Order: sequence, then structure tokens, then C-alpha cells
Amino acid sequence: MKLSIKRLAGAVLAASLAVGAQAATLKMAYDSDPVSLDPHEQLSGATLQLSHLVFDPIIRWDQNHQFEARLAEKWERVDEKTVRFTLREGVKFHSGNPLTSADVKWTVDRLIDSPDFKAIFEPFAEVKVIDDRTFDLVTKEAFPLLLNSATYIFPMDSKFYSGLDAKGQEKALLKKHGDTYASKNASGTGPFIVTERQQGVRVEFERFDGYWDKKSPGNVDEIILTPIKEGPTRVAALLAGDVDFIYPVPPNDHDRIRKSGNLDLITLSESRIISFQLNQERVEAFKDARVRQAINYAINNEGIVKKIMKGFATPAGQQSPEGYVGYVDDLKPRYDLKKAKQLMKEAGYEDGFSITMMAPNNRYVNDAKVAQAVASMLSRINIKVDLKTLPKAQYWPEFDERSADMMMIGWRSDTEDSANFTEYLTACADSVSGWGQYNSGNYCNEAIDTLVKKAGSETDPAARAQLLQDVERQLYSEAAFVPLHWQNLAWGVSENVAAAEVVNTMNFPYLGDLVIKE
Repeated sequence: MKLSIKRLAGAVLAASLAVGAQAATLKMAYDSDPVSLDPHEQLSGATLQLSHLVFDPIIRWDQNHQFEARLAEKWERVDEKTVRFTLREGVKFHSGNPLTSADVKWTVDRLIDSPDFKAIFEPFAEVKVIDDRTFDLVTKEAFPLLLNSATYIFPMDSKFYSGLDAKGQEKALLKKHGDTYASKNASGTGPFIVTERQQGVRVEFERFDGYWDKKSPGNVDEIILTPIKEGPTRVAALLAGDVDFIYPVPPNDHDRIRKSGNLDLITLSESRIISFQLNQERVEAFKDARVRQAINYAINNEGIVKKIMKGFATPAGQQSPEGYVGYVDDLKPRYDLKKAKQLMKEAGYEDGFSITMMAPNNRYVNDAKVAQAVASMLSRINIKVDLKTLPKAQYWPEFDERSADMMMIGWRSDTEDSANFTEYLTACADSVSGWGQYNSGNYCNEAIDTLVKKAGSETDPAARAQLLQDVERQLYSEAAFVPLHWQNLAWGVSENVAAAEVVNTMNFPYLGDLVIKE
């Protein structure tokens, strides 16, 4: 992982700040706030950012991309299908209830039933409770990514979510975009408690006095999160000192922060693919691979990265970024307008057709501008686009309803593995397994799904890589979707905020460990 900041807040600085550091308030401005307090309602970056604040995983990735013990203090493989975990002693939820193995089992059972998370946990057979602090995670077959998946287990307080709410609904009810108890109330083991929440306006967090991690150097006792949709406005708030931690920083504003004199810019490369999906159930032409290929040939990925992203992204021709097991070196972006027009003519669509397009305007870096550029490029092959952009909170319900012919989706592999992209974005939709949950294009190739499923139980690294590379080649050949670029990450912070020690390529800042210098 590469850290690039104006003033590197290195390990020496963090250590010095931690000694005798006084309690501090962190004023944050993100482009949006979490849509729910239920950690299982939506598989999204904002939900997982919230989960690392209010809940805690049993294990997590560290900055070197290794597994780090959290609620589980140790683990060992029992056999090819079983890993045994031991929970830390004395961990309590915000409610005061003790954390036990029964809470982990309750949580995993809920994850398996979650529309968004079930695909990650589909390989799991059960959680066997050994005693209050010991449990086994058991998979149906040999599974190479058990620990990767375990980073998504944030134990919930099963007693807190038991019974009925004031409306007579089960407190544990899980419903997307629903008004549920779990969407408005939370009891986790994490470093912070939500004390005030006004959707779209403000979220306040307070340090949990009973937090288990007494070795954490973090001295933040209060966080105030203010959603500011417009990038320049976020940056202006940071420059004025109204906030001291912002994300994202638009590429156009990087120099303003670098030249400020009292701010730091932190940048990291990310594995999130930004793409468009082509809904084959809504548009007959999208069923023709030549039309899908023509769309890919018509879009200038490198031009978008250069002009709109100001070079702060990597043009993509496939799902898997370099370094992932499925990455294929020769699958490059294929901009060729002449070829695009030729393919449209061969498919019988030389005169084009009209479509609708939707994209968020505050979820990904320059998302609305990227969508506008794509719409303009498609006009060159006579595809007329009716584009609508929406704030994230309004966009996701529309995405779930597949409300447009082309829809933008960004995806970072939840398991840090190539298979996860296909499972969610291009697999044949299956509500039982959760595969294809975010496949708004309704693309389906059962042969490709078979390869991914085979990779799911293949423990030989070379054989598994070959399977997933074959998947990428087939998706590329069929133009199953429209890859644009892998975006990068950029945070802007006040120089007294040692954010370099807590940010990571997953974009889940571990703010419980953040140190602010007085």
C-alpha cells in the first residue's frame, strides 16, 4: 500500500501523539451519510464505514493487508471445512450485554438471510457454538476465502434486537430501505455510540466508555459527521477550518489542499471498479453482444481518466485490478469509434436507438460528470441517452428496482478477491443464493457462473487463478458490462489529524484508533 501525503504522519508521529493525548472532537464531512444503522441492510462502503465505528468485526485487514485480531483474539484451522475462533474475554455491547458465541451465531444466521450479504456467506454451512467464547465457522466445502469473509462478521447484540418494537414488528427485522428498529437503533461493541442522527443533515458519535480495546491510541471522544454533497463545498469547509477530515477530495481540488500550508492530502490506490450495466430485459438491442461491444468501443476510458479524473484513476478493461488473481494483463480498454460504428451496423442498429441512464451524483468521485461524458460518447454511435442523476440515498432504491436501461455501479471486492466481482455484478440473478444481487444488467451466462463456483472450492492457487482469469476473458469477449476505471482514494485533513495511520485501501478508516494532536 502506498501512502502519499504532504506531510507524512508516520509511525513516529503517531506514537508521540498517543502519549498523553487529550480527548478530542473530530469534525468530518463526507459526500453522504449512511442510509441506515442496520449493518446488514445494504452492502456498501458507507454501511461498512459505519460498522467499523459502531460495531467491530471478529477480524479485520490491517494496513499491510494482513488479518488482524479484533473481537476474536485467536483462530485455528480444525479441518478443511472448519476454523475455530476464540473471542476476547470481557467484551460488552453498548447495551451492557456481554458478547458471546451465541451473538456471533445469531449474526451469521442473519447475514445468510440478508439479500445483500448472503452471496458472501453462501459457502458457509453453520456456526457451531462450543462455549460462550469459542465457536467454529464451518463451510459446506473446502473454502479458500473463509478468513476473508470473516472480516464481514460484525457481531450484533442478539438480546438488544430481540422482541417487538413499538410498531409490533420484530426488532431484528431486516428490510431494505425500510423503517425498522434495526435501521434506527444500534448496539454494537465498537468504539463509538450514535447519539444523534438526522438523515442527510448530521450524525453524532460519542466514545463508548466500555470499549474493550484499551490499547488503542485513539483519543477521539466525539465525532460529528456532516454530509456535504458538493466536492468544492467540502474542500472550502476544510480550508476554512469548519471541518478537519473530509472525503472524497475531487481531483480538481488536490492542489488547493497541497498548497494550503496547514492541511494534508492523503491518497491511496483502490480496487473499486466504476462501471455501467446494460439492462437486457429492458432493451432488446442489449441482448446482442455486438451492441454491447460497440458501447465499450465507443467509450474513451483513458479520456475520462485524463480529463474528468485528472489522472487520479486507472482506466479499466476488466473487473479485476492488477494484483488480483483473476487479472489478465492483455485485457485493456478498447476505445475505437470506427470499430464501434461498424459493430452497430453489423447488428442492424446503424441508426441507433434511445435509452435511459441513471447514476448517483454523490457516491463515486465525479460520478455525475463521468455519466455525462459517457452519454455524450454514446451519441456518436447514435445512442440517444436520457440521463438522470440522483443523490445516493435516492439512487440505491432506483438501482434495486432496475429503473433505467443503463445504471452506474462501483464495486470493491468484499473478499479482496476476483470472484466477488462476478458473484455480485455479472452472475445470473438468484434471490436464494444472493448471486447477481447487484446485476442490474440482467446478464446471465451459466458457464461463467460454473467456473466461479468451481473456483470457490479450489484451494490450489495456480488452478484457481486460471479459472478466474478464464472468467475475465469470457466477460470481456461478451462485453457483459462496461468497465470504466478503478478510482483512487483521497482524504483531506488538518495537519494535526494523524489520519495516515488509520486510512486504508478498503476506505474503512479505523477512526477508533485516530489520534488528534492538541
